[in-house]
Amino acid sequence: MGLSSMDQTQRRAARAVGITYILTNALAYFAEFHVRARLIDYGSAAKTAENILSSEHLFRLGLAADLLTFAGDVVIIVGSYLILRSACKGLAIFGLAWRLVETAIVAVMTINTFDVLRFLSGAAYLKAFSPDQLDGLVSMAFGVHDAGYNVAFLFFGLGSGAFCLAWYRSRYIPRVLAAWGILGSILAAASTLVYTLSPALARIVEPTCFVPIGTFELFAGFWLSLRGLPRSTDSTASATGA
Repeated sequence: MGLSSMDQTQRRAARAVGITYILTNALAYFAEFHVRARLIDYGSAAKTAENILSSEHLFRLGLAADLLTFAGDVVIIVGSYLILRSACKGLAIFGLAWRLVETAIVAVMTINTFDVLRFLSGAAYLKAFSPDQLDGLVSMAFGVHDAGYNVAFLFFGLGSGAFCLAWYRSRYIPRVLAAWGILGSILAAASTLVYTLSPALARIVEPTCFVPIGTFELFAGFWLSLRGLPRSTDSTASATGA
């Protein structure tokens, strides 16, 4: 399908996807590196509990950022499908399905994070547990949360990879950028297998292996929000590689 027939729905979706990519990356960065990295001490459950109790407002801001990120992910997923379905329908469907599964998983995992606040609330029914037991429950909640995220990365990588391959074939964005996204998606999906086979190794490689997909989303976000999709005058050259 040539780009000359690209409708306004695709163009509006492209702008929405671009802007949302930028916003969700900012929110995710805040939640992960300003909130969790500051408050969670994986070597000490007691220290983690102390940090959260002393900065509960910040912890709740991190939760709000997570929820807004997940809502934004749905905009990105549906928008990407609307843009790419005419060029690569099969890939667009797989991208839509896999990424919706990923978003559902991480949304459910957020419930475990709310459990942390419940365990630290000081409610009367919690007096049945010793302070050490409550700290252990907090650590368990974070452990389940992290495990869920690692499972979700498989579906994220598969879905993102399908979308990026569709971006590559359609030439709606530069092919080198789409290829970088494919690489980043493969690494994100592979992180689940690394976590499953060797959790110790995962703690070492996971921060680095998400750099490619993170930079892809930022550059794609700026490209789509500032330039949008190619004009119909570019259709002849672009369609030859679709």
